[in-house]
Amino acid sequence: MQLKAQLGGDEGKHVFVLKTAKGTRDYNPKQMAIREKVFSIIISCFKRHGAETIDTPVFELKETLTGKYGEDSKLIYDLKDQGGELLSLRYDLTVPFARYLALNKITNIKRYHIAKVYRRDNPAMTRGRYREFYQCDFDIAGQYDAMIPDAECLKIVYEILNELDLGDFRIKVNDRRILDGMFAVCGVPDEKFRTICSTVDKLDKMAWEDVKKEMVNEKGLSEDVADRIGEYVSMQGGQDLAERLLQDPKLSQNKQAFAGLTDMKLLFSYLELFQVTDKTSSEKVRTTETQVLVASAQKNLLEERLKLTSQLWNAGIKAEVLYKKNPKLLSQLQHCEETGIPLVAILGEQELKDGVVKLRNVASREEVDVPRADLVDEIKKRTL
Repeated sequence: MQLKAQLGGDEGKHVFVLKTAKGTRDYNPKQMAIREKVFSIIISCFKRHGAETIDTPVFELKETLTGKYGEDSKLIYDLKDQGGELLSLRYDLTVPFARYLALNKITNIKRYHIAKVYRRDNPAMTRGRYREFYQCDFDIAGQYDAMIPDAECLKIVYEILNELDLGDFRIKVNDRRILDGMFAVCGVPDEKFRTICSTVDKLDKMAWEDVKKEMVNEKGLSEDVADRIGEYVSMQGGQDLAERLLQDPKLSQNKQAFAGLTDMKLLFSYLELFQVTDKTSSEKVRTTETQVLVASAQKNLLEERLKLTSQLWNAGIKAEVLYKKNPKLLSQLQHCEETGIPLVAILGEQELKDGVVKLRNVASREEVDVPRADLVDEIKKRTL
């Protein structure tokens, strides 16, 4: 059987180039076979976890979508009014899902939905950014005890990425409460939270200097506030980072951040039970033999840090000190985490008065006050 299509044909007809619309593409049989295999793996995992599926219209009432996406609302495709209703193509699968739950008065459901969505974005075809593309959603809706459903969702992502055999991967998690708390302690005005948040989200695609430039030059944030944000967003880690941030003197005093960090710590404990956390990404390959970092808990203690470091060197202890006058304690602890230094000797005004040094085990977070005269022996006992 032969199929024919006639375009134009008569003289005087307008000649046009046959192509797909901007930001879209065709998929040949080989590409579709790969897609179907990927979808099969994903759907099989969803069903293994007891999920059911739904479908929703490709377009929604415009008022359903308006105002749900912040700055990205400008990327929604509006349809021409042809029947008395203002309509828009769906931007994602989340808002239609929320509408589905509210319309059908559903309070609990574990559902997946794989379907196309549409965004009036500037396409970058070589980088996989299209105006029409598939989203694959899995949600557990309802009221449950904290972090248990969240841990299962991450387990599902972990299983799918493993089965697809894509190589090494890292799953990043966040909590809006931590982000909002961080903005608050850094000095971001309340009215700028959302717009600064949208800029921080670009860190996966842009260097920090470019993100900072957008915050300051385009969003009107002061440079010192942007620098404080930079100190936090540069940190990476899992449960160890949550525990470190819970000890941050400013962040731990913010109710939102404290609640978010507490839940994040709980989440990672469940992920360990689900065997999602990778023990071998967290092991550090040590390139030095440093036994202890000499740190300070307050400002203006550089001379005391240098004196103690010199005493430890003279006693044969492999010690380091950060080359800053007033480094933050959190930064000093993070340096130990990143480089594998097992101990931190912490000096503070109270320790100097009492003639002791607070010796901290980086791995266990255990702290003990050690008399200055016994410090060398205590470090040797714990590291040899």
